[in-house]
Amino acid sequence: MNRTVFSRRPLRFSARKVAGIIAAISLSLSFMVSAETIMHVATWLPPAHLQNSVVWPTYGKWIEEATEGRVKIRLEYGLGHPKSMFELVEDGVADASWSFHGYVPGRFKLTSIVELPMYGVDAEAASVAHWRIHQQYLTKADEHDGLVLVALFTHGPAQIHTVKAIDSLADLKGKKIRIGGGIQSELAKRLEVTPVTAPANKVYEMMEQGLIDGVFIPFSVQKSLRLHDLAKHIIKLEGGMYLGSFSMFISPGFLNSLSQIDRDAILNISGEKLSALAGNAWEIADIEGYTAAREAGAKIIDVKDSDLISREFTRITQGMDQAWIESVNDRGVDAQRALEELRKLTRSYRQ
Repeated sequence: MNRTVFSRRPLRFSARKVAGIIAAISLSLSFMVSAETIMHVATWLPPAHLQNSVVWPTYGKWIEEATEGRVKIRLEYGLGHPKSMFELVEDGVADASWSFHGYVPGRFKLTSIVELPMYGVDAEAASVAHWRIHQQYLTKADEHDGLVLVALFTHGPAQIHTVKAIDSLADLKGKKIRIGGGIQSELAKRLEVTPVTAPANKVYEMMEQGLIDGVFIPFSVQKSLRLHDLAKHIIKLEGGMYLGSFSMFISPGFLNSLSQIDRDAILNISGEKLSALAGNAWEIADIEGYTAAREAGAKIIDVKDSDLISREFTRITQGMDQAWIESVNDRGVDAQRALEELRKLTRSYRQ
């Protein structure tokens, strides 16, 4: 039987060949590193929050797939107040981020169009309509100057969460209520509450310390921020009090550092598609928050259109549409037409 005999002599390479092999390996590793670009995303709510556990990871997966693995995202925490996220990206400290427009009221005025009361729709419908109307009517005001806007979305309908029970909106008068800005500021004035301005991630701490009596915010925080431990009384208005306007954005410098193919790939899976994703995630979080509140023993007053509180709210919010239109006169857009179209779009989205 024939046997193949293998030599046991060690392989010997010249110094020049060894150097060549090392250089080839180094070049290969260098190429692999340079072929993968990390997009550093500044974020400000806890890792378990849906924006960080669902929205950004899903968008990151889309980006990775669209660029064939050449671009990936990495979430970075603890970089500052949510209102500073816009500047962090503009200054190149982070490549991308997201935030609530109401935290920077002097800069963002038109985005509050989607926050006005009486839309009566869920977050996904409002988010898609928000993006479409912004692109059609509002983008020329360039409120996101210095940023590449990749999504606009809203949280779900905000409700009234308080430590102690209230029987009517009149009971809110003088109460210390946390607000985040935007349309909430006008509602606080009309409801005659004592407004306490703070970002959402401070609500639990402030309520625990007795610094606030309540908060206007969507149901999602009952679970994501554990508000069900403290806010045991909730007024659930039909359609909610208001919606909250948010954006996701990327640094122009970061996008310009990519190839044209990757840049186009990222933008193609952004916009309305990403806005719908974010809105849907916040909508689902509201359902989970409602369940968490119920399981924690919260007393939820489900207000219908015919109820006293609903009639009170309708009366208090009369004229807010016109007041908003007048407040953005300096932006040079057809605000009235944009608002009319937005209300139509939100209601026709599910039809």
